[in-house]
Amino acid sequence: MSENQWDALVVGAGAGGLCTAARLSHHGYRTLVAERLDRVGGRASTDDMDGFTLNRGAVVIELGGITEQTFAEVGAKFEVRPVNPAVLYRIGGRDVDVSTGGWGLLLSQLTRHGARLVHNLGTATEGAEAPDREMSTAEWVRRFTENEAVQGIFRSMCGMIFAVGSEELPARVFLTYFTRRNAFQRFGFCPEGTIGLWRALAEVVERNGGAVWLDSEVTGLDVQDGRVAGARISRGGETVDVTCDVVVSDIGPSATLDLIGAEHLPADYVGRVLQGDLPCATISVNFASRQPLLTAPGVLSFARTRRLCYVVNFTATCPKMAPPGWHLYVGTGVPKPSVGDFDADAETALVLQDLREEIPGFDSARVLSIAVARDEWPPQRTVSGYDLPRDTPIPNLWNVGDAVNEYADVGTTACAETAKTVVEQIISSGVLRAVRSAEFPGHVR
Repeated sequence: MSENQWDALVVGAGAGGLCTAARLSHHGYRTLVAERLDRVGGRASTDDMDGFTLNRGAVVIELGGITEQTFAEVGAKFEVRPVNPAVLYRIGGRDVDVSTGGWGLLLSQLTRHGARLVHNLGTATEGAEAPDREMSTAEWVRRFTENEAVQGIFRSMCGMIFAVGSEELPARVFLTYFTRRNAFQRFGFCPEGTIGLWRALAEVVERNGGAVWLDSEVTGLDVQDGRVAGARISRGGETVDVTCDVVVSDIGPSATLDLIGAEHLPADYVGRVLQGDLPCATISVNFASRQPLLTAPGVLSFARTRRLCYVVNFTATCPKMAPPGWHLYVGTGVPKPSVGDFDADAETALVLQDLREEIPGFDSARVLSIAVARDEWPPQRTVSGYDLPRDTPIPNLWNVGDAVNEYADVGTTACAETAKTVVEQIISSGVLRAVRSAEFPGHVR
């Protein structure tokens, strides 16, 4: 096969795209990944600034879950250093470890109604007590308590796990996540920055005969007889036409729609995609200090802040993420509203004010960058609970990533899950097998 003929084309080298490409190439399919940026990882990538390793978006990686399983299955290096305890909660001026006591210990620290709220956390996803689909997490919590610290913990949890405010996250999503999963999951940091993981997956693709093209933007998909036959890619100042048998998009259903053209898709699908385009927003402050500012080795979450949800301590676990003698942190908050328009300057000022009040010594720290993630570069393309389908009306085109998650899944873990599901669908559909068998009689992958 020539450089311009591929079994599979993956659009975008984010977490979902590279998990997909690694799996496809591992199954023997010649796979091309086209990424418009100059690096892999997309919104979960990493920047280098004066010797500091600054993660974009995703800062922690789950251990023992689908992400680690993906790396093991495809033979990619998975270097993630665990953090223990993973999360501490600042309550009444103390940093509390609830890893052994769970929700009961956490909420009992905040309110005498903690036991009642814990009971309802475990039972509220079913029956008469289940919240309707429109009820927000904040509204659900107010059913049981007006305690501001409890409201604050749930707000911080929504920001930390789902990258959205508690007023925007459906209560059913929150309850499903925390009742069906381990609410205090094991996670860690990649010492190279999160990009180190995505580079490892890119190496798998190339080792298996595929390719990862950076600075290469897919500008259109060629639809013939109701199927995608190829793509136009802007690369090195030229337009390259490639043919492929399957396309998997990691740029979101809305952007994928633009590549196809609405005229090639049913109106109801187009409407559903446009309606489900609900990007949320976060504000992150990367900062460093000569003296340690946190005792928490991983994530510190807050009960009483205006916008700040959590601060991550990287160098306690991965000291080489900063130059010698420096300590590296990121503090992240969720604006109000976290979906739709907001005053970025005013909301950023509130995050900075929280950092000054909660982190002694912050005023003398070096602020490395302030990132407002929103609109075309959001932390989540769609609010969890409003996810779109992974398959499309075009039989050889799928979506992966954080707009097509399973219900109540989120983050890079959910991206890896979508990749696994889509690759299984592609293989079971027989699309690639039929094509390859026709080209090479008697050959079946």
